[in-house]
Amino acid sequence: QIVSVMEKDSGLDREAALANMRFSFLENLCSTTVVRPHESKEHKRSMAIDRFLTGKYTAIPCFAGIMGLIFIMTFSWIGAWLSDGMTVLVDACISWLDAGLSALQINPVVHSLVVDGIANGVGSVLSFLPTIVTLFFFLSILEDTGYMARVAFIMDRPLPKLGLSGRSFVPMLVGFGCSVPAIMATRTLSSERDRRMTILLTPFMSCSAKLPIYTMMISAFFPRQYRALAMIGLYLFGILYAVILKVSRFKGEPVPFVMELPNYRLPSAKSVVHLIWEKAKGFIQKAFTIIFAASIVIWFLQTFDARFNVVSMPESSLLAALGSIFAPLFAPLGFADWRVSTALITGFTAKESVVSTLTLLLGGEVSSIGTLFTPFTAVVFLVFVLLYTPCVAAIATVKREMGSTRAAIMTALTQCVIAWLIAFAVRCVGLAFGLA
Repeated sequence: QIVSVMEKDSGLDREAALANMRFSFLENLCSTTVVRPHESKEHKRSMAIDRFLTGKYTAIPCFAGIMGLIFIMTFSWIGAWLSDGMTVLVDACISWLDAGLSALQINPVVHSLVVDGIANGVGSVLSFLPTIVTLFFFLSILEDTGYMARVAFIMDRPLPKLGLSGRSFVPMLVGFGCSVPAIMATRTLSSERDRRMTILLTPFMSCSAKLPIYTMMISAFFPRQYRALAMIGLYLFGILYAVILKVSRFKGEPVPFVMELPNYRLPSAKSVVHLIWEKAKGFIQKAFTIIFAASIVIWFLQTFDARFNVVSMPESSLLAALGSIFAPLFAPLGFADWRVSTALITGFTAKESVVSTLTLLLGGEVSSIGTLFTPFTAVVFLVFVLLYTPCVAAIATVKREMGSTRAAIMTALTQCVIAWLIAFAVRCVGLAFGLA
């Protein structure tokens, strides 16, 4: 009863209330007994900033405002402008390559492989490189200033009510970059329950590999002034679903979270450039390895039929035959076209493959994606992409961290089923309101 009264009066759970009382006692004791000859300017400045950025009533609005500004700068202003320029450059390079091979009278099949297969497949993914670089430029600045440490502290206030500690938010935050290191980052969690739970929830965060898909679909179906809002909505939807899943399936008390906040500092140009280079290098390496190989395989399956004759119509190809097997699964979601199901299946290797596959199957004309989707089915498609299995590498990491192949397979299947059900629910709601 005393504990219940304490929690009600303080507005904190028992662990946080005890910690608050301890620190209050220590602060009062130190104020009357300890003489500090000098307080550093950095610490004084950090304390002044924290009164606003980590204040009880201002912390969450400040965090939402900062992230909203970053998304607007990335997807509506700077990043969008740079991506448009990159698209023009990539298209120009493909045109020059096409003209050069035509002038040399290269064999038509080889010509198609180089231009329609490799160049269009890899180029479609490279077009989104500036968007990813811009996003991580701003995030690296936040990390280098010391604000990201405060984000974990800020989120430790609402998360315990959901059975999570602020420490669990750190891997989930890393998941916005890539699910693989995010899953590995759960090793820092002292509670096995928190660790397993965070591993299962982290893949629902929107990793950077999904950004090209988001950007492609949002650019095609949303006016420029609403693109940042749509992108924020996708990120928030993933977080919201993870929270709902946690509350409904995983119950229990979180482990108390204590951390030391570093002083604020000016971001180092060297560390910011290093982080951006690492992200860009990883993206480019993936484009010229996994996406390169996937583009060749997709081109081959699209170009030949079962007798290895060059097809005149894509519907007669091996790829159409394979894609048609899975197409009925997605018919209730509003996209029964075999090209969409093929793109989603190749997304298991790497999410960027969805973009390169659709580009190849549309003959390099991404602008004609409106033939596959309506604006509403595009939203349903984005919801499915957001929630279904990130990639093979993420599932392999789940297996390694959880020590069970069965757990990894069940995680992948569960994510796919959840993605289908939620996307179907979104479509049903849309049909009920006449949006489809």
